[in-house]
Amino acid sequence: MDSTERYDLGKNASLKRRYERTIKFVEASLQPPLRILDLGIQNPLSQLLASKGFEIVNTGGEDLDESPQSVSGHQVDVVTAFEIFEHLLNPLSVIKALPGDKLIASVPLRLWFAKAYRHPSDEWDRHYHEFEDWQFDWLLDKAGWKVVRREKWASPISKLGIRPLLRLITNRYYIIEAVRKNTKL
Repeated sequence: MDSTERYDLGKNASLKRRYERTIKFVEASLQPPLRILDLGIQNPLSQLLASKGFEIVNTGGEDLDESPQSVSGHQVDVVTAFEIFEHLLNPLSVIKALPGDKLIASVPLRLWFAKAYRHPSDEWDRHYHEFEDWQFDWLLDKAGWKVVRREKWASPISKLGIRPLLRLITNRYYIIEAVRKNTKL
């Protein structure tokens, strides 16, 4: 699958399922119009949120490890971070600097039967962290956030073999809704 097909929801059933689950999770808590800071550059998922009536502001592609404070100047109702923290060397600094009192974030879970993801030719498309759910919860707690809702799901792929079978029954993604610890629910 080439890079254009990889992000084409019509050609990538696994990605389409992930986006549908993510949107469903978001819509269970958030109703438009809200202003959302979505960490990362504009992408198909942020475009889907915008099509639902949310006002989306994306970060500009800056290296958040080098400039975690770049996220703090936004006036937003909520922050979303979908599959971005695993790419950072130090997600703690970024999570501490987030604006607002609500966060919805997802991360890939560490799979015991597969190595961490690393794109063979893209130096940025790599996972420095693949979390277990308790590790991500602990990171958020240390950064001053309280998880109030969570969900996990598997990510089956249409290939034959032992690993595809394990992906069918093993949770791959973890999504949370969190509020700042000093925020009343």
